[in-house]
Amino acid sequence: MLQLGASFSARGHGVDLVLAIPGGPLASQVPPGVRVISFGASRTALALPALVRYLRRERPAALLSTLEHANLLALWAAALARTGVRVVLREANVLLPRGQIHGLRGAALRVLMQRFYGSASAVIAVSKSVEQSLAAGLGLSALKLRTIYNPVVTADLLQSASAPLDDPWFAPGAPPVMLGVGRLAPQKDFATLLRAFAELRALRPARLVILGEGDERASLEALAKSLGVVADVRLPGFDHNPFRYMSRAALFVLSSIYEGLPGALVQAMACGCRVISTDCPGGSREVLAGGSGILVSVRDAHAIAVASATLLDDAARGPARVQYRLDRFEERVTVDQYLDVLGVPSR
Repeated sequence: MLQLGASFSARGHGVDLVLAIPGGPLASQVPPGVRVISFGASRTALALPALVRYLRRERPAALLSTLEHANLLALWAAALARTGVRVVLREANVLLPRGQIHGLRGAALRVLMQRFYGSASAVIAVSKSVEQSLAAGLGLSALKLRTIYNPVVTADLLQSASAPLDDPWFAPGAPPVMLGVGRLAPQKDFATLLRAFAELRALRPARLVILGEGDERASLEALAKSLGVVADVRLPGFDHNPFRYMSRAALFVLSSIYEGLPGALVQAMACGCRVISTDCPGGSREVLAGGSGILVSVRDAHAIAVASATLLDDAARGPARVQYRLDRFEERVTVDQYLDVLGVPSR
């Protein structure tokens, strides 16, 4: 969303980043030209009156929202404000089947999405897999849905990838590094990645770095210790520039059990890293179409270990970096598509 804001602004459009809840790890990265409007709410739902007032006062041409709770809030605020604003929703993950929804809140959210998403001007899915899940799970018309990939490949990304990295693990001659990036959360299934690494490490020198933060830190650290690989595993936390790691790692592994569009996978490819991904519900198969990397089954540590050994052998014989066709994820392509759906002229 920050990249979209920067791109819209660069094309001469006024952009407000409207936040229900202030702060967060990306607060310092809001691009120049984007005005931040924070309602200071403690919960998203409590920002409804403030968003109604904002729409009546500012009368924007379009309102782009992402994440389910915020999407519902945007639809309700637009209906109450009655300014005729075009509301476009963005969905970043596949819609889980009903049998996998946990708790009363999750079930209630699904009912509300089914009831109200049809009133949006359009719903953007970040991959074909997400689009298909929305059509099946919410009954949305194909006329409402549009797949637009995220603007992942940018000039800033490529520049950031060349930034210095003062880390002996990535120094010439050091053992090869496997890299994982994402929230330390069940969706990312870093536990399987740790087990795969332990299997690989039993056969050859290697190291594993997982960038990210989350509730599973303690359990992952304990698992690394129990597997006997704690000396070769690091969890440095969230890093604003993971690209400098991607451009130096021997291989990147996406171990998720589901995704929407796996941005970290695309970013690693843009940095020239060899990649492995689970064939999870979401966009992984779309990203790796044409044999760009290795797909493995979800929760299959042995398959990840075998694929890792294959790619490490390939890296030892071939070039350190790999070139991929990533045109569909380039900023210039995806931003034009967003502006089209938002009903705003591309300048």
